[in-house]
Amino acid sequence: MPTESIKTKKSSTTNTCLHSSTFVSFLPLHSRMLRYLLVFFLLGLGTRVESHEESGHWSCESESEIRVETEFKPGVITLDGHADDWKDIDGSYFPLLPALDPDAENEFKGGKMSVKSVHDGRDIFFLLQVDGDYAYSKGESNKCPSVALMFQIGDSASYHDMGGCKEHSTSCTDKTCKGHEVDIMHFSIGSAIPGRLYGGNPLDNRDGNGGDRFGHLVDLYAWNPHCRYLDGIGPPGSGT
Repeated sequence: MPTESIKTKKSSTTNTCLHSSTFVSFLPLHSRMLRYLLVFFLLGLGTRVESHEESGHWSCESESEIRVETEFKPGVITLDGHADDWKDIDGSYFPLLPALDPDAENEFKGGKMSVKSVHDGRDIFFLLQVDGDYAYSKGESNKCPSVALMFQIGDSASYHDMGGCKEHSTSCTDKTCKGHEVDIMHFSIGSAIPGRLYGGNPLDNRDGNGGDRFGHLVDLYAWNPHCRYLDGIGPPGSGT
């Protein structure tokens, strides 16, 4: 199965909360992030957020026993789409549950997600692997497997609801949702090519808004699932 390697700036120990609305196959990528708390979201999202309803009350809380530890191993990992250099790195294993109905009985039966991480003193690298067949309907980009890293930025930002601001998409701004900011690196895998690095190109680098029109590895920020934007682009009334 293809794998995904992620490089980002990060602290050495991270809390995680994991749920999935689809299972995914992973590809290599390069990314940059800044903060301290990490959430892996495996999402079946397209380019815009769709409204959804959850099945009853649900919450995602940080637990001390759910951690991904990052070892210091400089010069070990190469971002080349191959997982051989990760074979001696210990990983953590997590069940994949539907995001809107995360009961154990609905766990993905193809296997658990493994997460490995190392750092070289400057950058942090993640390897995510999921057993199972790669399921993607060609041309249906809103159903393509995706993976994201989410970091808490605002002091009041929650794991659940992507920051947890209660404002609607028409009323969320950097003032009404202040303190609920999360930083997200989102990769819509879709028709990405194994072994190729994504996340930057001359056109989008020129615009400087975190977009990636070719590889769809984008740098986002959000206050809740209905209020998420490319870095450098915000809603009316926002200072971003």
